[in-house]
Amino acid sequence: MNDLELQESLREIERQGLCRNLRLTEGPQSREITMNGQKVLNFCSNNYLGLADHPQLRLAAIRAIEAEGVGSGASRLVCGHMRAHQKLEARLAGFKGTPSALVFSTGYMANVGILASICERGDIIFSDRLNHASIVDGSLLSQAVFKRYPHKDMATLEEWLKSAGGFRRRLIVTDSVFSMDGDIAPLDQIVELAQRYDAMVMVDEAHAFGVLGQHGKGAVEHFHLEGKVDIQMGTLSKAAGVFGAYCCGSSELIQFLVNRARSFIYTTAMPPAIAAAATAAIDLLEREPQRRENLWKNSVYVRTELQRMGFSTLESQTPIIPLIVKDSQKAVEFSQRLLESGIFVQAIRPPTVPNNTARLRVTVMATHTKEDLDCLLGAIRTVGKHLCLI
Repeated sequence: MNDLELQESLREIERQGLCRNLRLTEGPQSREITMNGQKVLNFCSNNYLGLADHPQLRLAAIRAIEAEGVGSGASRLVCGHMRAHQKLEARLAGFKGTPSALVFSTGYMANVGILASICERGDIIFSDRLNHASIVDGSLLSQAVFKRYPHKDMATLEEWLKSAGGFRRRLIVTDSVFSMDGDIAPLDQIVELAQRYDAMVMVDEAHAFGVLGQHGKGAVEHFHLEGKVDIQMGTLSKAAGVFGAYCCGSSELIQFLVNRARSFIYTTAMPPAIAAAATAAIDLLEREPQRRENLWKNSVYVRTELQRMGFSTLESQTPIIPLIVKDSQKAVEFSQRLLESGIFVQAIRPPTVPNNTARLRVTVMATHTKEDLDCLLGAIRTVGKHLCLI
């Protein structure tokens, strides 16, 4: 594709109201950030517990730099496996209650690496239609038969499992919390079906880690399914406030991934400072349950008030609260008018979400004050009336 073709494609993206541009933010990712020189309240970060700028995480990173330097220098299998990685993996396995754990550099790399190595031709993968793009890409790379069942449709999933007896391996993969809708997968029903039809289960806990469950361990804890989910993947870049991802499971699974997951084998290891900060974040998750309690209180308040205004928030049950606008250009205008009012909420449009479901993706943090929340709600009410949405 040459430059003229690229220009025409960009013009078409613009005509559809789907053009995306980077916005520069300054300062740490907290409840308030600076954007283009203006201080705004931040309601679109995944920093759910407000740990991204926590002093203990900063200190852990600084100490790791002093002890092990900045870069890891190589892939983990060459000479990049450092003490900080070892400590983080041991901490993750202990926290999640699994025999072993493996750290990846990103959630995308984890999903692609796990799925493309665990499954191959002759296998079949069943995936919720609203699963993250990294699950889709990893499934396609595996070359297994790939079937996407309608969102949370257990009847269809069971029907497909019944007819999949001829495949060597059957895997059901699902997000635990869906990143654009904020609802929770029926993981208990998925595990029951997997046991009935001899299938493996993989769950992506990216938006559940630190959020769901009595101790913040995710949907597996939330549904009391410890020991019943084969592969637990998650990220350390959201509620944990740092960067990277993990896979928790049996010792055999982790050793297999070390030898077969290309996105682990062929990349430079995570910087030791990041691993050390992530370990400190898990410590805080356990020591400060009040953060999670405040997160849920804030989430319920915002979602309830938006529904009272007349907005659809779909089936959101979590700190991810979609405010459905439908029209992409109107969603962008809504976001821009909020920004002018000192509120940053990003517009989400196709292809990230299905056609005619453009939305504002409101995310709430534990560190938002009641005043912050009321400021958000007041601005949404004003702009929503101006755009004739309520």
